[in-house]
Amino acid sequence: MSGRTGARVVRIDLESPRPGDPVSVAEPRLGWRVEADDPAWRQAFAELSWELGSATTTAMARVEGEGRLGVAWPFAPLAPRDRGRLRVRVAGEDGATGDWSAPVAVAAGFLGAGEWIAAWIGHPAPERHAQPVVLRHEFDCGAVVRATLYASAVGVAQLAVNGVDVDDQVLKPGWTPFATRTVHDTTDVTTLVRPGANCLSIRLAGAWATEHFGFRQNAQPRYGGQPRAAAQLLLEFADGTSRWIATSGDWRAATGPLLESGLYAGERFDARSALVDAAGRDCAEPGYDDTGWPGARVLPAEAVPGARISPPVRRIEQLAAVAQLPGEDGATILDFGQNLVGRLRIRVSGPAGTTVTLRHAEVLEDGRLGTRPLRRASATDHYTLAGSGEEEWEPEFTFHGFRYAEVSGWPGELRSGDVVAVVVHSELERTGWFETSHPLLQRLHDNVVWSLRGNFLSVPTDCPQRDERLGWTGDIQVFAPTAGFLYDVRGFLDSWLRDLALEQDDDGLVPFVVPNVIGLARPAAAWGDAAVVVPDELQRRFGDLATLERQYPSARAWVELCLRLAGPARVWEGDFQFGDWLDPTAPPERPGQAMTATGLVATACLARSVRLLARAARLLGRDGDADDYDGIAEEVRRAFVREYVTPAGRMLSDTPTAYALGLAFDLLPGALRAAAGSRLAELVRENGYRIATGFVGTPLVLDALTATGHEAAAARLLLQTACPSWLYPVTMGATTIWERWDSMLPDGTINPGDMTSFNHYALGAVADWMHRELAGLTILEAGHRRVRLAPHPLPGIDDAAVAFESPFGRIELGWRRDGGLIVVTATIPLGVEAELALPGAPAGAPRVVGAGRHRWTCSAPDPVRPGTVGLDSSLAQLADDPEALDLVEQLLEAHRPGAVAAMRAATRWTRGQTLAELVFQYASPTVQREIGHRLDALSVARERAARERAA
Repeated sequence: MSGRTGARVVRIDLESPRPGDPVSVAEPRLGWRVEADDPAWRQAFAELSWELGSATTTAMARVEGEGRLGVAWPFAPLAPRDRGRLRVRVAGEDGATGDWSAPVAVAAGFLGAGEWIAAWIGHPAPERHAQPVVLRHEFDCGAVVRATLYASAVGVAQLAVNGVDVDDQVLKPGWTPFATRTVHDTTDVTTLVRPGANCLSIRLAGAWATEHFGFRQNAQPRYGGQPRAAAQLLLEFADGTSRWIATSGDWRAATGPLLESGLYAGERFDARSALVDAAGRDCAEPGYDDTGWPGARVLPAEAVPGARISPPVRRIEQLAAVAQLPGEDGATILDFGQNLVGRLRIRVSGPAGTTVTLRHAEVLEDGRLGTRPLRRASATDHYTLAGSGEEEWEPEFTFHGFRYAEVSGWPGELRSGDVVAVVVHSELERTGWFETSHPLLQRLHDNVVWSLRGNFLSVPTDCPQRDERLGWTGDIQVFAPTAGFLYDVRGFLDSWLRDLALEQDDDGLVPFVVPNVIGLARPAAAWGDAAVVVPDELQRRFGDLATLERQYPSARAWVELCLRLAGPARVWEGDFQFGDWLDPTAPPERPGQAMTATGLVATACLARSVRLLARAARLLGRDGDADDYDGIAEEVRRAFVREYVTPAGRMLSDTPTAYALGLAFDLLPGALRAAAGSRLAELVRENGYRIATGFVGTPLVLDALTATGHEAAAARLLLQTACPSWLYPVTMGATTIWERWDSMLPDGTINPGDMTSFNHYALGAVADWMHRELAGLTILEAGHRRVRLAPHPLPGIDDAAVAFESPFGRIELGWRRDGGLIVVTATIPLGVEAELALPGAPAGAPRVVGAGRHRWTCSAPDPVRPGTVGLDSSLAQLADDPEALDLVEQLLEAHRPGAVAAMRAATRWTRGQTLAELVFQYASPTVQREIGHRLDALSVARERAARERAA
């Protein structure tokens, strides 16, 4: 019956850092995507074909049922360096079998037990901290049938065979807790090895391994003062023999043209010092005269490297400058139009000894680079010309966070194209998109994407520019849902979670940053919760049970520690906490001084983490644990209500974050949810629809509003442009998410706080709400096997759409206004079911739709039309009337510049105070009367419009 079905396997996914990369485990998990002509088609079974090497025999396996996500490897485990071809075909419930898929190459990238033999080597006599070094070794061989290179570093390295770099990765192998875990790359270099003389060389610098991590006087290198590398090359010959070439004391070492290199400092490169011998041979080529080179220093062994799990870092794109501005002392400032992470590539000609200096910054202040936020990171590169004609250079072992670059010392005219910005980050596959015609919202979402790109560089960092760039657990805890929609982050976060578990202490303490390079750590709610939240998110997004299972002991240890700290009362307070970090009311130098009690935040987070741990236990078949933790989660929830919630539904911390936690984490009794939602909406209005939440509350506040029916308040909060708000940075020209709501003040000066970044993804966690609620796509079953389609056409927004490349295929959902209608469109791939809830639809059993293209229409909600307004209107009424409020603010500002900013800072927009009482404080009697007259005219115009609509 083969070929009678219309079902086709269009993609095979393997557990590897990226599609096509060598797999890191002997039994990689599998998945496949299917397309079929019949949207009702269902998979009955799948057949898999595995051809190992050049063998003429093929192993077959059959997988029963509909499973095609996270399928266990059904063949014999791979051995090191195994290579083969995998194909899949599927059969429908009618028994008809489809055609075989295109073959996918599979290569084993791991080493066998005991195969790691390379010595760790470095500079024999370094003269300074973190001195870069070039290492080389020559060998002879005959014709090879295969050459496989395994290389690692405590530092960052690039290898070359016969002068040709073995790949285009940068900053490899990346950052792990080097003392306990190192990583090797596996590269097929068969085409680079030739019969006769060969040279294997390594360029090596310190980067993360030698950087001074820590704050102020506590900054110090955590992994030693010098970089080291290890590599081994396996040569396989036609007669079945093989030979290892490995790093050892026989290798030669020298200081090359890269004189200094650091992540924070930048690089200093002197092209006059290029390692070229008298015959003109480069040191990476065979035959180079290295007789003056000393032997490499053999260093103590490091942890045996494991195969790469996380995607490598690469040059992703390059950007040209959009403007040239005058700098100081004849320098030129280049504006690349986008805050990015990477470095500059220059093309320059000039006299030997000329030094070009490149300085970097995210923003300008008074027309100059705003470098104060970099703190002790100088972020400066120096290139000294060889004088050999046109020279091209790009720093190799550092990166910067910048939009602006100052170029000084340039010989001659700096022409367009002579300097380009090279964007660098971990190479992740894009999976999710969001679109809207609202220009500010679209720019906000674009900024979220750029901040993710800049901070997903080997590890998920807080910021990419200053003397920090650390894997803060709190940031990724709140951002993981957004990241998991926008990119395939499975390998990236799976690798980082392994490090998190390694960095936990015996008590279960999760450090503030992973890898932990700042020393002191304390249990901190919402930060340490990353041990529970991130594996849970990977399971929800991608159906990743393997990571959930591996990380379960880590998650459990963290939760048990928090429960011990909470004690029998199940209330966690009295200990150090970050709390609702960067609440906008916190002073610039005290970002943890938030309005919401830290005990309330910690206890709420504990309740959620225990509940998520119970969920993980249930999914993993640990029903005893699941029952226990379900019970404990309920105990913590009741303790939260007992300690922090009044019988009327008021929070003892009467703040938006407190209500958002209670509602979004489902901690409140059902009878109190409506009252809590109303109080939250009231607080949001009283604050003038400006943000009043920090790291913890911000990702939750819009969810809490929409979940309790306050969609208009959510829209006003989302679309606010005054500071603090999500859109205020957009109006100030931001192209990434800022760390502080006011990283740049309205007058264009940089926030005076010592901790001010312009590229920090945490507050961009709002994008998750934009995907789920505004556009309306929510996961109901792991891997998007079942989803919910529930668009929210909020006032002030005309359309929103999302697309997501799920493990089953592309899911699309969008809505737009069309006169008095809302038009909803969706595309559902085969294997996915969707629950549909159209705007305004009555509550009840959801409608279920299957694969295919869909279109629905429904009536648009009637807009809320403001009525009469005047000086006797309450401030609450004015806050809910943007047109009237804008009129008042225009008149006040025209009368007295600065009055509006002062009014916004001091006013609570309450029901019990009138507009007359407010403007009395900021305007003369004449201006007060003018405001009254203009509001009366507005009211008359509204009444006339209402009569015309009625007619």
